[in-house]
Amino acid sequence: MGVVNVTPDSFSDGGRFLDAEAAIAHARRLLGEGADMLDIGGESTRPGAQPTSTEDEIARILPVVQAIRAESRVPLSIDTMKPQVMRAAAAAGADIWNDVTALGFAPDSAAVAAELGCGVILMHMQGAPASMQLNPVYADVVGEVAAFLGERAEAAMAAGVRREAIWVDPGIGFGKTLEHNLDLLAHLDRIKALGLRTVLGVSRKRFLRAIDASAVEAADRLGGSLAGALIGAEAGMDAVRVHDVRETVQALTVWAAVGACRPGAR
Repeated sequence: MGVVNVTPDSFSDGGRFLDAEAAIAHARRLLGEGADMLDIGGESTRPGAQPTSTEDEIARILPVVQAIRAESRVPLSIDTMKPQVMRAAAAAGADIWNDVTALGFAPDSAAVAAELGCGVILMHMQGAPASMQLNPVYADVVGEVAAFLGERAEAAMAAGVRREAIWVDPGIGFGKTLEHNLDLLAHLDRIKALGLRTVLGVSRKRFLRAIDASAVEAADRLGGSLAGALIGAEAGMDAVRVHDVRETVQALTVWAAVGACRPGAR
């Protein structure tokens, strides 16, 4: 899943693709590099991020959705918490709602998802982007995240969302310390055990700097991002959300080739 941030303040690319034509060109480039789907967002959810108006968010993402849908049937995911934004994106051809609040932002989010019939990615986040990293606390981060995702999936289905349309994401870096993130990555099998499709996002995240102090800037975290993608692949995650598509595709291709040569692989 290739990331297209149409924002002025993304942690990963600092507004490089806020201009619609730049974002469209970036989306095309990611597809050319091997992305199987795109995740388009018009509001930053980095730690400390401030909210974006519905109107601005729609204005940022719609030109990208319209341009890519006009030339490709690739699945398009929309990274938003707002039902109004997803309505507009779905009308333009988007397929999946990627919600960092797991359909919890608005009272009608789950009903809107069911009405649209779109895929839904339910992500775990403790708190809100503006404050989530101030003091995240868990008694059992893996158990709590898995239970939350299971509960949100049940709530979505109760509202009419099809089970097969639901994906879950443990929300690495969203209201979690370094230790929480590592614990989750070491126990992704418990997220898989929910029996739903899974997404993992590790790419360029700040916790990688806590492991390697030299990775000051987001662009310095390619090695850690690739390690995260391989950890996800080894755990059987169904999708990895990444900024560096070409490098990730290569890493996963090599990993798969080696796996095919292991005893019992054929």
